[in-house]
Amino acid sequence: MKRLRRLRANKTLRNLVRETRVDKKELIYPIFVIEGENIKNPVPSMPGIFQYSVDRLAELLEEIHNSGISGLLIFGIPKHKDELATSAYDDNGITQRAIKFIKEKYPEMLVIADVCLCEYTSHGHCGVVKDDLILNDETLPLLSKMSVSLAKAGADMIAPSDMMDGRVAAIRKSLDENGFVNTPIMAYSAKFASGYYGPFRDAAESAPCFGDRRTYQMDSANGREALREIESDIEEGADIVMVKPALAYLDVVKEASQYNIPLAAYNVSGEYSMVKAAAQNGWIDEKRIVLENLTAIKRAGADIIITYHALEAAKWLEEE
Repeated sequence: MKRLRRLRANKTLRNLVRETRVDKKELIYPIFVIEGENIKNPVPSMPGIFQYSVDRLAELLEEIHNSGISGLLIFGIPKHKDELATSAYDDNGITQRAIKFIKEKYPEMLVIADVCLCEYTSHGHCGVVKDDLILNDETLPLLSKMSVSLAKAGADMIAPSDMMDGRVAAIRKSLDENGFVNTPIMAYSAKFASGYYGPFRDAAESAPCFGDRRTYQMDSANGREALREIESDIEEGADIVMVKPALAYLDVVKEASQYNIPLAAYNVSGEYSMVKAAAQNGWIDEKRIVLENLTAIKRAGADIIITYHALEAAKWLEEE
């Protein structure tokens, strides 16, 4: 008889033979920065998550710095929105000012800047709109301008999440031409049109005013297409590729891990909020579930995990 239980007999043995380990240095924490002063707005659909004005960021940055995670992914929420998302590439825009503030306080902190127009457009879509159609090629110059502006502000990495065709190549070309040859791109390569984004749209104030995003974000049923998207982004110059969401797409994460390039997975807002809601009702052990989820994402092949649980998970991993 095989005695596989021998190596499960006690904690020391289980730790010795554990195949998958999550390190807090592999975690990235998303943050939301809003215009105004003395603002710390709770996001009702995301317990524990807030919108911060720049002057209130210091308290959050200290916590991120002390946590030991690798850094943050920043989303900006402007006062002014228009059809061409002009606040997105304004060198004095909310995200640019926030990045400068972060870099002044913590110059070594890794700041990844999300690049998408949805938070900045009056219609809430991720590209230029004409006659209710989202125009691909007309959007690329705006994404490129936004990327350069964020890099000038001090962003260490650019993360395009718009899902326009050809945007990685366009952004890479603009960054290089403007002296940011060494600024890497983390592409949201396989970003699915998912119902798990609902709470994020509350936090980022970015819900579309009409229709949905299915003409540019991926059909949730398509795994092979996800790999074609990833291959395309690698060819265009992406330094890191991403699968989003994570938990419902672990099969895609597993397949994507075959490529010889760093792989990120985004444990998105809906995944976070479901765990929080169940924990608040006493239905689950939050710490155990979060660490199990993160381990599953890592086991599937992700090298980097973007998660709203990052700060709590860092403490729990330290305890473990």
